[in-house]
Amino acid sequence: MKKIIITGATSMIGTALINAALQDQDIQKIYAVVRPHTENVLRIPSDPRIEIIPCDVDNYDELPDLIATSCDVFYHLAWPRTATYEEGYEDILLKCKNMQTIMKAVNAASVMECSKFVGAGSQSEYGLNDAAKLSPKTFCSPVRADGIIHLAAGQLAQILSSKLGMSCIWMRIFSIYGKYDRKNSLISSTITKLLNGEHCSFTPAWQLWDFLEARDAARAFYMAGEKVSGNHIYCLGSGTARPLREYIEIIRDIVAPGMELGFGEIPYPPEPVMNLCADITNLQQDAGWFPTITFEQGIDALVEDFHG
Repeated sequence: MKKIIITGATSMIGTALINAALQDQDIQKIYAVVRPHTENVLRIPSDPRIEIIPCDVDNYDELPDLIATSCDVFYHLAWPRTATYEEGYEDILLKCKNMQTIMKAVNAASVMECSKFVGAGSQSEYGLNDAAKLSPKTFCSPVRADGIIHLAAGQLAQILSSKLGMSCIWMRIFSIYGKYDRKNSLISSTITKLLNGEHCSFTPAWQLWDFLEARDAARAFYMAGEKVSGNHIYCLGSGTARPLREYIEIIRDIVAPGMELGFGEIPYPPEPVMNLCADITNLQQDAGWFPTITFEQGIDALVEDFHG
């Protein structure tokens, strides 16, 4: 592939995807779609192959006019996040707008003659599930609006892509961390508190979790778009799960060795997800991708960014 489009280009995975694409000498053009007037545009590296395309998510039907050339792969990472995880009436209405956003993105990809559409789904599509590993074949029964909307969006994207003659690759993202992660994420907030010498409180943290560094996630997206054809669903994680408290202890040992951690000071929420591990077998087989960054290496890099 030579020309690609990336929405959500200033996001954690978006910026990592741009950097991954720049490593490919065959790439001639990267159209980085960003929110108009966003200060986060400074996250995007300076390279003559990158063209910034300001476009609000509500206006993705205008992308063919803004880019006005054929492309090869459309990577859709933009998924507007509400301010909190509360799912009241207004919050659910706002999340439902994502359905229109992705339909506009799929249609725009077709108009620009893309052969593949690669979309970002979520682990929330599964809901509560006791499976040792979650695979594309695992039954989905989401219990939150976010998961329901992600699941429906992926199904609609595949239906519309097929009608338009495009491949549709849906990546169900598990727990990704790295540079430009949300400040209130578990990993970012824990690092910040430890650096500031603050006490950290947690649930008992015995749930099994699967973390993947953003640069590895970006390579998975890129390689799927490069090497996979047809309609596919992939689970994107490390493929290995550990108790959440082990991850937290690793962060503590790197950032503030010896500091006491408040496990059990926060109760589990109602019906907590206790086992979250991605089955990445088909992604490895189809795209030739595998994780390369250990959790320890990822946290080391993230701490350096915090200091920088």
